[in-house]
Amino acid sequence: MVKSILIRYTGLLLLQFISAQPNVDLELVASGFDSPLSIQNAGDSRLFIVERRGNIMIINPDGSVNPISFLDIDEKVVDPGGIGEEGGLLGLAFHPDYVNNGYFYLHYTDNDYTSTISRFEVSLMNPDLADPDSELIILSIPQPEPNHNGGDLVFGPDGYLYIAIGDGGTPADSENHGQRLDTLLGKILRIDVNETNTYNIPTGNPFHNDGDPNTFPEIWAYGLRNPWRISFDTLNGDLWISDVGQGQVEEINLQAASSTGGENYGWRCYEGTNIYSNSQCLPEEGMQFPTASYNHYGAELYRCSITGGYRYRGTNIPGFYGIYFFADYCSNEIGSLSYNGQSWNLNFSQAMGDLGIAGFGQDMNNELYLASITNGNIYRLVEETLTTQNALISEFRLRPNPVSDRVFVHGINSLSQVHICDPQGKLIKTLWFHPGNMDSFSVKELAKGLYIVELTDASGQKFRNKLLKN
Repeated sequence: MVKSILIRYTGLLLLQFISAQPNVDLELVASGFDSPLSIQNAGDSRLFIVERRGNIMIINPDGSVNPISFLDIDEKVVDPGGIGEEGGLLGLAFHPDYVNNGYFYLHYTDNDYTSTISRFEVSLMNPDLADPDSELIILSIPQPEPNHNGGDLVFGPDGYLYIAIGDGGTPADSENHGQRLDTLLGKILRIDVNETNTYNIPTGNPFHNDGDPNTFPEIWAYGLRNPWRISFDTLNGDLWISDVGQGQVEEINLQAASSTGGENYGWRCYEGTNIYSNSQCLPEEGMQFPTASYNHYGAELYRCSITGGYRYRGTNIPGFYGIYFFADYCSNEIGSLSYNGQSWNLNFSQAMGDLGIAGFGQDMNNELYLASITNGNIYRLVEETLTTQNALISEFRLRPNPVSDRVFVHGINSLSQVHICDPQGKLIKTLWFHPGNMDSFSVKELAKGLYIVELTDASGQKFRNKLLKN
């Protein structure tokens, strides 16, 4: 078994080096949010922004943000607290027939630290407001610890509601919640909310009527530690599950649309493809190993916690089509998985600055967005353009990048001016040079983070690039 794991793990590492990373960049859409975690659409041109403390805000098509919350349930949601506490308003899903029934569903941690799945209704008078008194609690799951809540929920192509629940946060899953079927912790659940006031169990669930009275029939898949974001491929119905690791490995699981459920994704027997605990484990053949995984250490930047995203099915960026995008919360890199016809290739972008990427989203046209919990901004994922010119000046580079002290300019023969701006376009510093006398400049005094550098040569041509100060 050890040998087969090693071969599989080595193969995953090799994937990281055989494909070029898509040229990703971020475009600011709106700012001023309080710890945004999730971005959703209701089948129209608005974006709904989930704030951890209990607000849902609306971004309009013109980029403006409504001054009044779509919904505010701050009094129902636990205070997020300090380091290691992961509660709050964590997930939002609009019913597939929202345009007619006005139903939407929330996943939040209440003041008793219970994971709560609730249904709310939109106001009959104003589509930009929800009815705060319409809550119907669908499901409650007590949490033994203040972390590993999971928190996502999404409707599948089958019309059922899928719910991601973490293992409860006990140290190293000491209660083995991930492997047990007599608890809802450490699972993906599937329920039918379409026919009753609460929910039914779909007859196709893998453990429905399995003969064991202790098994929870809501379980769709198990063996998960803290699934932080799940999504369905809008083209083929595949389910993507990104699971946060214990201390060494982050993993991405892909469940085919043809699956009938029941997959065991390995935790706590395995962390990624590494053996974590041999206690109460099924044979290796009973495990579903990740489609891709990556280590916390060994790269230039420290990685620690995966934020799952979406497979791109938009039309604005043809080169991104079919690529699964995600992020790492600590390194602030955007990761990608691209399929070459036989295997998935894993790559990472350069760091995007101190963003704390906590969630992705897609609009009605399947264009992708991401939320920064650190600065409260919402960004659109776009294709990187290195300069304002075309391929004739594609030789332009800033090196090294990232940089700690002095950066050298390549591809500009006569540098005359440099503007250094923050990612939102605010001017930080301007430098002037005598043309032809300077090919580098110091950034030693700049704070760590991401900057946009605009350089002008003697003829007035402008060149832009991102620069990361470390």
